Amino acid sequence: MKSEKNHHLTFIFLAYIAHSMWVLVGIFFPTPCKDSKHCIASYIDRKPEPKLEIKVYISTRGMGAKESELKLVWINTTFNVHDTVEKTVNLSLPYKVRNNGTMYLHAFVVPKGQDPFKTLYGSYKYTPITTYSLPQSEFFSLVTDTAKNKTSPDIPITHLRQRVKISVMADSIQFDRRAMPMEIHRLLKPSPDGDYLPMLYIDQLAFRTKDLVPINRSSHTLPLTVVYSPISVGKLRFWEHMQQAIDQLHSYGFSEKDSDELKGIFVDTNFYFLMLTFAVSAFHLLFDFLAFKNDISYWRQRKTMVGLSTRAVVWRCVSTVIIFFYLCDQETSLLVLIPTGIGALIEGWKVKKAFKVSVRFENGRPKFDIGSTSDKEKETEAFDSLAMKYLSFVLLPLVIGGAIYSLFYVPHKSWYSWCIQSLVNGVYAFGFLFMLPQLFVNYKLKSVAHLPWRAFMYKAFNTFIDDIFAFIITMPTAHRLACFRDDLVFVIYLYQRWLYPVDMKRVNEFGVSYDDEDGETKKKK
Repeated sequence: MKSEKNHHLTFIFLAYIAHSMWVLVGIFFPTPCKDSKHCIASYIDRKPEPKLEIKVYISTRGMGAKESELKLVWINTTFNVHDTVEKTVNLSLPYKVRNNGTMYLHAFVVPKGQDPFKTLYGSYKYTPITTYSLPQSEFFSLVTDTAKNKTSPDIPITHLRQRVKISVMADSIQFDRRAMPMEIHRLLKPSPDGDYLPMLYIDQLAFRTKDLVPINRSSHTLPLTVVYSPISVGKLRFWEHMQQAIDQLHSYGFSEKDSDELKGIFVDTNFYFLMLTFAVSAFHLLFDFLAFKNDISYWRQRKTMVGLSTRAVVWRCVSTVIIFFYLCDQETSLLVLIPTGIGALIEGWKVKKAFKVSVRFENGRPKFDIGSTSDKEKETEAFDSLAMKYLSFVLLPLVIGGAIYSLFYVPHKSWYSWCIQSLVNGVYAFGFLFMLPQLFVNYKLKSVAHLPWRAFMYKAFNTFIDDIFAFIITMPTAHRLACFRDDLVFVIYLYQRWLYPVDMKRVNEFGVSYDDEDGETKKKK
């Protein structure tokens, strides 16, 4: 029955993903207008093609800024909506901006030679090009630079967005006035002649935290790169949907750094790569859910540790907690941090199950009891201890040596950062060694029947998906390399699965064979 429920949930999930992908196709490839009476054409499609120019201004005022309050920084009189142009200009920062003020960019696309403040055929958008953000922590040598051993202030300061991307929807498409997409309706501006003016769009998703530069009172001039590139109607619609989703995440408490990881997935990608990313993300979520579910179900039913390495369970718990604190110290995205935190809680619960720890209260005080160990478990423990004995001879000198080298030759933010970095280097570099005791136990018992193979397979699928995400989502390099390290471990587990096939008639540690379980399941049906 549980298997059927899993199949039903998986089918519903896949159906939802297929529907979502179909919606994405509809967004990228909208249905063109067929009834000419109700169609509205583009001003750009006029014959002969109108000559346009783009003008970019800066100001300390946003909405309602007057012409006298704007300063022209770039004009392109040979502007073509289909060509990509990049221009770097030096901005003179007013005192108000240097004193934690805000600066805005105003963009106009108008017919060549016309005044952008008077013409009825101009398109206009503005956006802030400064934002408030915490300054990045400084890295220094803990041994030699003692005078710099100070923490960075926790007060946000003004940062300049050094790169601004401006786009015009360049597709030759007519829209139906009676069935116009909502995101297009917000951007569409009709001309006095009945067609719609160039859809000017400032790409908010192109604003990345890596492009932020701090502004202080001594910053009189800073470079600003203005990029113009055409945008398709499909990408324009999808970008509008994504911006609304990111604004919603911010309302839930996500920071700009967290949303920046999402931007990195979708910016500068074509439709097909976007669909691949969406499908991979969906399957990653599905396998994560199934792996957690089956892992918890397996350990809930587990009454003995025969055939399982207790030290490997403890190591996974400790390493997951270390990785969690390391990711916190590196200010990693919540997209990576939240699953790691959930995994750490589950690994802690497994340690409780492995040592058969129970809690009871006497006079309001908690008492911890540890269950007894059977002879079979003692045999497994002996194999486990033997494997760890040899591994410790290799592991401890390498970890200690790496920590000492890092202290003298690698800059860090603080002593805490050095401690976490040293521990996580041991976890990432030699973490697979702590999985070897389980492989050794499997070898000595000549069996893998005691392992939660269903959960393992879901994790294996996710490991290979993580290899793809390692190049998509921003994460520390050590964490990225660990994704590829796990591939090797799962390949060895699969080899042992082939080497030691499960005997369906052999009675397991619960006194039940697989054939007996299948017979009972069939009777219930």
